Amino acid sequence: MKITFGIITLNEEDNIERCLNSIQAVADEILVVDSGSTDGTRGIARAHGVSWHHVPWKGYVGQKNHVLSLASHEWVFSIDADEALSGKLLAEIAQLKAHPVPDGISGYSMPRCVLYENRWIRHGDWYPDRLVRLFRKTRARFAGGRVHERLELEGKTTLLSGDIEHYSFKDRRDHAERCRRYARLWAEDKHAARRTAYWFSPQLHAGFRWVRNYILRAGFLDGPQGWHIAKMCAGEVFMKYKILRSLTKQAFPTYTKAGMQ
Repeated sequence: MKITFGIITLNEEDNIERCLNSIQAVADEILVVDSGSTDGTRGIARAHGVSWHHVPWKGYVGQKNHVLSLASHEWVFSIDADEALSGKLLAEIAQLKAHPVPDGISGYSMPRCVLYENRWIRHGDWYPDRLVRLFRKTRARFAGGRVHERLELEGKTTLLSGDIEHYSFKDRRDHAERCRRYARLWAEDKHAARRTAYWFSPQLHAGFRWVRNYILRAGFLDGPQGWHIAKMCAGEVFMKYKILRSLTKQAFPTYTKAGMQ
């Protein structure tokens, strides 16, 4: 098995070196598709011998599919610049590379663990967050909206147990800003797909998200960080439906007055 690692970037000088250092030992090719970085991302990447490609922003789906089109090898590992391979995952991938892969297997999934305020989060909605990241490019494509892309893969997947380490948020302010941005993009995508929201939707969905995150999935075991994550996730859901509700009312004022308020 030879593996192309694909990374999309924009001003990732704070993250890219950690990512590249973690994959160097198992990467047969590293592709970086950059949408116009103005910081030191390019210099750091070039120092690690990557194949650098400038591609104007096409959205997450477009950028990641462009990586697939450039990959020299059948197997691709899609990794974000703010992620890294844990030692256990690195060892598992090295073991995979040493043996032939059955033709019936199209991909491998692995858990992703977030470092949040200097604590690895291992409960709640954020863990294990299992994702297929290593896959055959000829059986795969990315799809989805502007916020969260998804991998569509034909064939069987199997499990790896090592974590992708996710160094996602700089601080609480960064977390809050991203929640607001993602909520707006999500609502606009859903509105464009003609999805609607009722007056009770923000409270109902946010309440369920908090209960699921903090209680049903034991987010409380992550201490103060677990409490804050549950609160922020519920707040983001509330914003999503509140914005969607606003867009719905603007588009269908008569309908909302009649039956949705």
